[in-house]
Amino acid sequence: MGGDLVDGWSVLTIVQLLFFGMGAYYFFTKSRKKRLGGGISADENFKQMEELEEMRHRKLTEPLSEQTRPKDLSEIIGQEKAIKALRAALCGPNPQHILIYGPPGVGKTAAARLILEEAKKKLDCPFCEMAKFVEIDATTLQFDERNIADPLMGSVHDPIYQGAGAFGQMGVPQPRPGAICEAHGGVLFIDEIGELHPVQMNKLLKVLEDRIARFQSSYYNRDNKNIPPYIHEIFKKGMPADFRLIGATTRNPSDIPPALRSRCTEIFFEGLDEKAVEQIARNSLSRCGLPYEEGLCKKIACYARGGRDTVNIVQSLAALAVMEGKRKITFEDLDWVAETGRYQPILRKKVCKKAQIGVVNGMAVQGGGNGTLLAIEATVQKAEKGFLTVTGIVEEEEIRGKQRSSRRKSNARSSAENVLTVLEKYGFVKDGYQVHINFPGGTPVDGPSAGIAMFLAVYSAFTGVAVDGEIALTGEIGLLGQVLPVGGVADKLSAAVDAGVKQAFIPKENWRESYSKFGISIVPLKNVDELLAQVFQKDGNSVVLNEGSILTAKEKD
Repeated sequence: MGGDLVDGWSVLTIVQLLFFGMGAYYFFTKSRKKRLGGGISADENFKQMEELEEMRHRKLTEPLSEQTRPKDLSEIIGQEKAIKALRAALCGPNPQHILIYGPPGVGKTAAARLILEEAKKKLDCPFCEMAKFVEIDATTLQFDERNIADPLMGSVHDPIYQGAGAFGQMGVPQPRPGAICEAHGGVLFIDEIGELHPVQMNKLLKVLEDRIARFQSSYYNRDNKNIPPYIHEIFKKGMPADFRLIGATTRNPSDIPPALRSRCTEIFFEGLDEKAVEQIARNSLSRCGLPYEEGLCKKIACYARGGRDTVNIVQSLAALAVMEGKRKITFEDLDWVAETGRYQPILRKKVCKKAQIGVVNGMAVQGGGNGTLLAIEATVQKAEKGFLTVTGIVEEEEIRGKQRSSRRKSNARSSAENVLTVLEKYGFVKDGYQVHINFPGGTPVDGPSAGIAMFLAVYSAFTGVAVDGEIALTGEIGLLGQVLPVGGVADKLSAAVDAGVKQAFIPKENWRESYSKFGISIVPLKNVDELLAQVFQKDGNSVVLNEGSILTAKEKD
């Protein structure tokens, strides 16, 4: 009986060993098939890799926008001054943080990327050969206020979050560096930096000061021995984030936080003029490989406002020609593309060479910082009760604050009232004349820089003396007739040259020797007497009235 019991135990033991072996074999084979720690079998992983590889091999043709992307600084059209400024700020022994202003599609990103490559080759420049150009877009930078995820500043993956893995089971928080650490030793390029969330902006300013990315977590304990030494080091001292920031924006400088502006060199990219757009059109058409009618590039420049517009128009033209089997791109094709794409013709201002009474060219700066020419019209009529009418400008503007809002009179209208006061020196009487000053086209003018232009227009209308159509003016007018300095003179002069101006008048305090490069006559003024002497070739103390008589300053007294 004892032998039978022993035999029974032996059989049971054998059965148990058999089941144990089968289980061990099952788990062994199962573990061999697992990959990536997620329970994905080797077969499934192989299938997904095949699909991914197939997607990589399935490509479309390279877009024309990529074909025409500048590969050399010489290919960036119309931005010579800005590129020189970028070189000075980035290629020296002490590179600066930079803010780039300018309209879209003028080459801001391409210029920054190419100049970093140039800086890496400079012996005295601190950028090494491995320096990265990390590009991010502020409009897509989403972050979690709980610090779960922040692609810019970095975040901490705490143990409670899904996917914490083995570190999570040990209660170890894991720092995850963001773009500021990835850009260490190189350039962090933030497109549309003006769209950054205020929290991210403030954190970024701190990093620019300290050049360190710091991490915090309520799960971090310096006495926790499960935490690896390198994580202890990160929490104690932070991670290196020594980079140079290049922020690009289409906003005005006044829209950017002053704290950021004070840390950066500011560089301005200009809107593309007609010649620059024509050159981009020629370059793009040459990449298409199709001949085109003479003068087509000039007409494209009548519709395109920037490099991207130009490339998109050319790509549509090439596609239309191929679709219809044409061997040449024609003006008819461009008309069709402009109509279907609803491209509006760009009216580029040109001066009227004919001398006119009461019509003067004023120089101004648009909202984007580009210079422009303003036509200013004036009429003066006798009336029983004098009054001033100004049209085409913002009569009043509302200033909104956090606590209250207020309204103020436009500076341009105030300047027009100054004009009438100064004109009294020349026989004008406010109560005896009806004065109408107009800015054709409803141009939103605000600011005093149109002062002397308005003065000359009203003076011309009052005296009946025509003003040369090829002159332009800018400057604030004081109550005593002095010509006061204004801003944006270089941009204004550039626009004046493009419009065909032959002679420009500016405040004397704004004069710079470098303005000689514009190739036109530029006359600095101290007061309106000098202006009248230059424009009408006469003594500033005399005035020609509508009746044709001359009234001197002594006779007025």
